[in-house]
Amino acid sequence: MAVNVEIKSFPLFINGEWSPSKGGQLFDVMNPATGDVIAKVTSGTAEDVDLAVKAASEAFDKDDWRDMPPKKRSKMLYAIAQKILENAEELVSLEALSSGGTVRRLGSNDIIQMVDLFQTLGKFVLDYTYSETLPSPPFPGPAHNFIWREPIGVCAAITPWNMPMLIATWKIAPALAMGNTIVIKPASYTPLTTLRLAEIISEVVPKGVINVVTGSGKDVGEPLATHPQVDKIAFTGSTDVGRHIMSLASSTVKNTTLELGGKSPSIILEDADLSLALPGSLFGVFLHSGQLCESGTRLFVPDQLYDQVIDGLKELSEKLVLGNPIDPATDMGPVVSATQKESILSYIEKGKQEGARLICGGYEVNVKGCEKGHFIAPTIFADVTNEMTIAREEIFGPVLSVIRYSDVDDAIRMANDTIYGLAAGVWTRDVNKAYQVVRKLRAGVVWINDWHMLRNDAPFGGYKQSGIGREMGKHCLDAYTQVKHVHTSMVPEVERRSWYSLLFSNQSK
Repeated sequence: MAVNVEIKSFPLFINGEWSPSKGGQLFDVMNPATGDVIAKVTSGTAEDVDLAVKAASEAFDKDDWRDMPPKKRSKMLYAIAQKILENAEELVSLEALSSGGTVRRLGSNDIIQMVDLFQTLGKFVLDYTYSETLPSPPFPGPAHNFIWREPIGVCAAITPWNMPMLIATWKIAPALAMGNTIVIKPASYTPLTTLRLAEIISEVVPKGVINVVTGSGKDVGEPLATHPQVDKIAFTGSTDVGRHIMSLASSTVKNTTLELGGKSPSIILEDADLSLALPGSLFGVFLHSGQLCESGTRLFVPDQLYDQVIDGLKELSEKLVLGNPIDPATDMGPVVSATQKESILSYIEKGKQEGARLICGGYEVNVKGCEKGHFIAPTIFADVTNEMTIAREEIFGPVLSVIRYSDVDDAIRMANDTIYGLAAGVWTRDVNKAYQVVRKLRAGVVWINDWHMLRNDAPFGGYKQSGIGREMGKHCLDAYTQVKHVHTSMVPEVERRSWYSLLFSNQSK
């Protein structure tokens, strides 16, 4: 796969065109594996946000976009899927270079998921319930009533740095599927694939339907969240920032979807198949170096299996290959930045200080050919209690906390003892027993003998402080519509209207 990318400057993408910023400033995009600058990207301003929102608003006001028939819209979504597939190699290269995601994962998972999402929604829009006729009630009299689902309007998407192009499509695809327009602010660490994705999609949709304004949260994200012409905010990121976005959006009472942090529990039951549960648990936490919101960072293990599980996890973890993500032999790439690396290492030190037993990893790794990269060895702590910092706070790195439990009820109690509720997992040979546990776990998605298996036809989102709303599945289409009730009275004479005597009683005598 070709991965040489020319260092060039990227303007903003507004109204179907590359646009310079009113501020004129650029920032560097770095390769986290090598520390090299791979691009210079425009720092947007509030004035740029205004221009992008204006373009999106004007595009939304055009009937041929907003009221596009379902069959035509379905074809459009399939056409976007095909465009993504045609540009897959370039997108994978850009993402690997800027996010540290391995080409193995990006090429075999992320691109396929993106294509499938547009195709799945292309099917959903054909049989979506855009209108629903209500039965004629005896009160307040004969009438025709129906409910319309209509697009919300201008949507703003604020996306994270961990899986930038995949998560961008989680917001772009349903917004376009329901006839909305969108302005996206990608994370500053990883804006390249979002910019390229917008350019690709703009070959299919009218000008102004998709726009990208790059820059900081303060200069771009906050103006988007408070802009009076933005009708909806969709945000993926940390719970702390999500709270801030929610507060900002409240100033204009915007429709808000939040997919936030997690501290997901994974429970190994006594009868689990350890040949599956051990590598599966590590897949749950070490994929993309642990930089996934639904990573299984807390592993609950019964007393009688504890030592065996610890030994098995250590053996498997020490075989993982850290390296340049563009190398297909790499199992784990770098974390996204020096700042993130230092944050993870500080959590590791905190774990040691609070009495957790370090089993493996816990240190920075020097990878040959990537000496300036940000690599951390797969890290496992044993003897962790559910009250320790490493078991309470989202680390967003390759760190697994293994917690001992005495009975299943104890494991469930500790699993639910968190502010988060994004994901959970159960490992067992007895599916019926797993279902009993699943019913008691407070999480938006629960896997049995698996992890990270998200489907485009199923909803994804969290309980508690892991978010509001759902992405993917038919539920995501509902999140990009608003409901209108239309009432038509079928009573011709005014005197027979149920309301007439309420105000005009004297005139009816």
